[in-house]
Amino acid sequence: MNAAQFERERLYQATLAVGREMLRRNLLTDGELAIFDTKMREKYKPSLGSLYPVEVLDFLDNKAFPSDI
Repeated sequence: MNAAQFERERLYQATLAVGREMLRRNLLTDGELAIFDTKMREKYKPSLGSLYPVEVLDFLDNKAFPSDI
């Protein structure tokens, strides 16, 4: 990963962290977070972030179960 890719990944992850916190505070719905995530992927084009969609991260955080994804 070069410096530009790292910076895109860092910005994407930081932005997604804000979105996830907004979800936790009930300022966003799951659907709104999914839309937000899609738009941020398009904007930042993360190398690693694209491997883990929001639904998988929610599962890993025990916020959802496989049947809910």
